[in-house]
Amino acid sequence: MPETRTRRRGTALEQAILDAAWAELRDVGYARFTIDSVAARARTSKPVIYRRWSNRAELVFAAWGNQAPAEHLPPDTGALRTDLLVLFTRIARRADAMMNEMIVGVMSEAFRHPEVADLLRDRLLSAPVADVVRTIVDRAAERGEIPPTTLSPRAGRLPFDLVRNDAVLSGGPMTNDAIVELVDDVYLPLLRGLALTRDDEGHGLPPAG
Repeated sequence: MPETRTRRRGTALEQAILDAAWAELRDVGYARFTIDSVAARARTSKPVIYRRWSNRAELVFAAWGNQAPAEHLPPDTGALRTDLLVLFTRIARRADAMMNEMIVGVMSEAFRHPEVADLLRDRLLSAPVADVVRTIVDRAAERGEIPPTTLSPRAGRLPFDLVRNDAVLSGGPMTNDAIVELVDDVYLPLLRGLALTRDDEGHGLPPAG
């Protein structure tokens, strides 16, 4: 006798699918992750899943976001360096929860499928880290730790980019020493340098030739 699917709707059904997708990722990894397997695990059908997510990359992003929601509140330790250490640690731990194999899988899929590349680009550009960093920097300027400076979107996203790059290259959880190194040797010097170069008219690229 065929197995009867549990009748669920709305939030309950969506949560069951996201839980099944996350469990499937844990068990088989991104390369062998399929909508068929998720549907079977969630005891639903492929059309039900495709009505909510148009491809497996979208479903993977949704499952990850459900398991590891982003923290939007800026750290407020009273000092720039410790605020950044808390922020970088938060990003690193979330990257660990995302699973490095999944990151690599989605990245490789993005090279083959433009729609996945667009999705990945939108997710990266809409990440809240830039707003969090701007708040941290503004507070530091108010305390007199650094001169006031305006961060570009690229500079604001850099903590996320640095941690993501480390996660892909190392293939494992980011160590506390690595987090301290990124803050002390990369990002703090960048912030202090930005405050000095913003008023320098010669800070652009040198003339060609």
